[in-house]
Amino acid sequence: MRAVKAILIRNLINFSRDKMKLFFTILMSILFLFIFSFVMKSAAIGVEKPLDYLITGIIIMTVFQSALSNSMNTLEDISSGFMKEILVSPVSRWQISIGQILSSSIIAVFQGLIIIVIALIMGLRIDLFHLIEMSAFMIIVGITFSSIGLYVATLAKSSTTFQLMINVFVMPLTFLSGAYIPITVMPGFLKPIVYLNPLSYITAIFRYISLQMETSSSLELIKAGVAFSIKGFTILPYMGLFIILAICLIFFGLCVYQFNKADFSRVQVFTHRH
Repeated sequence: MRAVKAILIRNLINFSRDKMKLFFTILMSILFLFIFSFVMKSAAIGVEKPLDYLITGIIIMTVFQSALSNSMNTLEDISSGFMKEILVSPVSRWQISIGQILSSSIIAVFQGLIIIVIALIMGLRIDLFHLIEMSAFMIIVGITFSSIGLYVATLAKSSTTFQLMINVFVMPLTFLSGAYIPITVMPGFLKPIVYLNPLSYITAIFRYISLQMETSSSLELIKAGVAFSIKGFTILPYMGLFIILAICLIFFGLCVYQFNKADFSRVQVFTHRH
């Protein structure tokens, strides 16, 4: 596993050097918080502490988006020649893929923790036990979407294709997850998409933990958009957790398998020429 460790450390060092990327990621989260805080004041009917409700959605969306987009680093490694050097070394491809997944996950969780610190300054109250639970769940989300991102990166024939695929995937699912706009105020024709959207369950689970809603009844959870009632059947947060774990295991396996057989010589990475 020394190869996994080496790739992990190398990617973390590269991330620490790209301070502008981290800055704009945090800035974007703050802008979303500012913009949608006005929406929450009028839309979050029946939701206690609407600002905390919004903050928790932004935290987990930061982790999701970061984990997914960090897979672009794989294509950058191809363009720089780094990936070719690793592939010809006596290192198994599965070790490379796991190293990439873990590094993307750690970076995503780190960014999520930064938003949590900002949220604490803004008034969000979290005890140590729930903070540990939040961190553990962010790790699961990080691994899940790092695996999905790397899987998509290995399927893409160019960096522009990868960016397009990610954008098509990210934007609609994010806004239909309840992270920024409560699911309870969305029109009925969108509800089937919301129920099929894995981000809906991720957002619900994270809010359930961070807002400490363990003592809330099923009806209260449904009213707050943390549980889902589908034709009389209620999907509670712990059920959603099993759904996310299943997606995590499936795409982790698919990612490692696809990475093992991917032909990286056909991937094109476009860079700006000056």
